[in-house]
Amino acid sequence: MRKTELLIPAGSLDVLKTAVIYGADAVYLGGEAFGLRAKAKNFTNEEIMEGIKFAHDHGVKVYITANILAHNDDLPGVEAYFEELKTIRPDALIISDPGVFTIAKRVLPDMEIHISTQANNTNYGTYLFWHELGAKRVVSARELSLKEIKEIRAHIPEDMEIESFIHGAMCISYSGRCLLSNFFTGRDANQGACTHPCRWKYSVVEETRPGEYMPVYENERGTYIFNSKDLCMIEHVPEMIDAGIDSFKIEGRMKTALYVATVARTYRIAIDDYLESPEKYQSKMEWYKSEIRKCTHREYITGFYFHKPGTESQVYGSNTYVKPYTYLGTVGAVRGDGLVHLEQKNKFSVGETIEIMKPDGRNLRVEVKGIFTEDGTAQESAPHPKQQLWVDLGGMAKPQDILRREDEALDL
Repeated sequence: MRKTELLIPAGSLDVLKTAVIYGADAVYLGGEAFGLRAKAKNFTNEEIMEGIKFAHDHGVKVYITANILAHNDDLPGVEAYFEELKTIRPDALIISDPGVFTIAKRVLPDMEIHISTQANNTNYGTYLFWHELGAKRVVSARELSLKEIKEIRAHIPEDMEIESFIHGAMCISYSGRCLLSNFFTGRDANQGACTHPCRWKYSVVEETRPGEYMPVYENERGTYIFNSKDLCMIEHVPEMIDAGIDSFKIEGRMKTALYVATVARTYRIAIDDYLESPEKYQSKMEWYKSEIRKCTHREYITGFYFHKPGTESQVYGSNTYVKPYTYLGTVGAVRGDGLVHLEQKNKFSVGETIEIMKPDGRNLRVEVKGIFTEDGTAQESAPHPKQQLWVDLGGMAKPQDILRREDEALDL
């Protein structure tokens, strides 16, 4: 059996550390240029080096995205950026553009290169093409079924790796290569500036009847004709492994530490349980399904893996996410008296019951017994984002634990 990698997104240094602690085998991130998430916080070179050291100290790899579809003006900057990466030394680069690939091979000849899903990798001929040019791994197109991926596996060299998405948003475009954002707003999705117009509300207007909005799909509030549900394959880890996929990729470099911790921990435990015993994996299925619904999400589907999605794979009534928990912060230092330090992310108050989310799978419900400023002043609530606080949780929390609050009953 091939070794299975769990690949987790990181939009900031704090989120990278969360991904590492909560079960990633590898993380992928963007530098300050040439990745497809321009609105993510992204990393300075100094932060990348700190992140790589933290990850490597925990036996985790770091991949850097450079997967824009480059224009002429981008190429000199790409070359300069790759020169800087000579000293940073990530474990791999993620690239989609052949011109960028050529520069990488020249400037960083020993660097492992992974071909992004943006390159439209839909057949084994494409995989063989990239392998002959020196790519180690190719990310499969979202449009492929598991049957097609298994066929690719049978036609490519044993040492070539397949990476496929296992969880997250499904772009309504061809392998994520979308023109809508550029057309509507002038912000290029293929340059990292997507405005997500596939999540907007649309109606049809007949040209001779201006102002009469006709929904494309029967719904009095209009329609979200591009509004895909989220991919979730937590119930199908065995099929993903059987298809010969080497790396299970989570989508979401714009996501919070709570999202990353929830998804990484759930898939980490599910994968390990299955590899230990298929019976153990099946026996814990309700726990996996319960946990994976605790992160911010749309309704879940299995994408193209078993059949081509139809109208049932779209969300027609709303463009909002299900948000069952609020992220309160990540525990930093712990004092001798048990108080924990954190940077507050959302408001919480003394007397509230919150949940401590631990990397090993435990969720501990505790009462907030006290909130104190850094100078020791007590306060009844924490209403100010990013406030540095010391919090009394009864000595139950440890560094890197995630604090969250349940906001609504879950429909499980």
